[in-house]
Amino acid sequence: MSQDILINWAPQETRVAVIEQGAVQEVHLERTLERGLVGNVYLGKVSRVLPGMQSAFIDIGLERAAFLHVADLMPQINAKHGPKDRNATASAASSGGDGVLPIERQVFEGQALMVQVLKDPIGTKGARLTAQISIAGRLLVFLPQDNHIGVSQKIPGDLRESLRQRLTTLTALPGGQVSGGFILRTNAEDSTDEELAEDIAYLRKTWDRIREAASRQPPASLLHQDLNLMQRVLRDLVGAQTQSIRIDSREQFGLMQQFATEFMPATLKRLQHYSGERPIFDLHNIDEEIARALSRRVDLKSGGYLVIDQTEALTTVDVNTGGFVGARNFDETVFKTNLEAAQAIARQLRLRNLGGIVIVDFIDMVRDEHRTAVLAEFRKQLARDRVKTMLGDFSQLGLLEMTRKRTRESLAHMLSEPCPACEGKGVVKTARSVCYDILREILREARAFSPREFRVVASPQVVELFLDEESPHLAGLSDFIGKPISLTSESSMTQEQYDIVLL
Repeated sequence: MSQDILINWAPQETRVAVIEQGAVQEVHLERTLERGLVGNVYLGKVSRVLPGMQSAFIDIGLERAAFLHVADLMPQINAKHGPKDRNATASAASSGGDGVLPIERQVFEGQALMVQVLKDPIGTKGARLTAQISIAGRLLVFLPQDNHIGVSQKIPGDLRESLRQRLTTLTALPGGQVSGGFILRTNAEDSTDEELAEDIAYLRKTWDRIREAASRQPPASLLHQDLNLMQRVLRDLVGAQTQSIRIDSREQFGLMQQFATEFMPATLKRLQHYSGERPIFDLHNIDEEIARALSRRVDLKSGGYLVIDQTEALTTVDVNTGGFVGARNFDETVFKTNLEAAQAIARQLRLRNLGGIVIVDFIDMVRDEHRTAVLAEFRKQLARDRVKTMLGDFSQLGLLEMTRKRTRESLAHMLSEPCPACEGKGVVKTARSVCYDILREILREARAFSPREFRVVASPQVVELFLDEESPHLAGLSDFIGKPISLTSESSMTQEQYDIVLL
């Protein structure tokens, strides 16, 4: 299936849309201020060694020094860079019995040390570092200081050994030499040798650039920054089916050309600079699609609709016929709606980037052949997803269970936050319910205190109801407690908010 990739760049945000068959299938976002430092490689300078904490502070050019624990040092670092000591082995044995040299014997103040960020700075704490460098690719993770060949534990055991043998063969250098270790990621389970070889070449070239930069840059310099979204597009999203990659910034187009020339030459001919008058995302109404992807309801062309609810534990998808009555009988109506829903659900999972457990409640089908056809269509649509999915059969209750690997935050979590009025519940109390809450609260306060007057500060909707339909109840309570009750409307309050002031 042909694919086009559109990139909308602005100084504050980069947005990427993947188009297949004229429709948006995936949306990726990256905001400049939210890009962290995790994965960045620096040539640090040891500014202080703390034997009591078995840690060191490293200057990597940030506002605060970063933190490195002895457990995150390479085992052989003492032999290569640390202060020489003939009795190092004996000291290690006597210091802890676990064979780990104390940090004061591995690093010293003023030493230049290549490090990578494990955790971003938070509050007053500096970044957490490691000297064990790893570089992530599309399919592999490269460990340049190690010679280990590993395979993700999530890949079934019967495949693991064959994949390890393939990777060992592909990573071997002329003469049988080994240079660096590799870990095969879960999403590489079905990769071809050609795809793995491309990733190996990219990772080794990246490591060569890092080493070359370390040899000429001064301490506290950035040697390698984790790829930005546009570069990850070339590395992760472009495939044989990609026809074009269009970007609306001439400057960023030039930078992408440079990156592609050095690391992904096969993608170079597909790069295009978009200079049209219309915003690039308007070409396929992508902003409207993003807005619809934040809604619970998804309308189908037939008149049916989906209701998608995302919770902490799982995502539920409910299929409804709505106004679809176009088929000859009810069974055919249900079947046609479920077929269309299977296509729409697979697209919404990609578009919204929903991960974890997904429960789909298709409309009940009486005929087994209909259930089989809907399940086959759903599997066919899910097969187009670059993210790993696992789909079961219909349960006894007619539900379909599946999982989709979590790769990043969902679109809803990236673009929205819980409503301050309903606090994420999706509903708010009615104005009448709030009125009765207020009446009960006044009665409680009157039993505990004896003010001159009670003043209710609430939203306009609640105050209006008190002045109209609920006025007899408010007057009756005032007579019962023997105190006047006044009302003040506050437009900034939500419908559930109120305050009772004792005067």
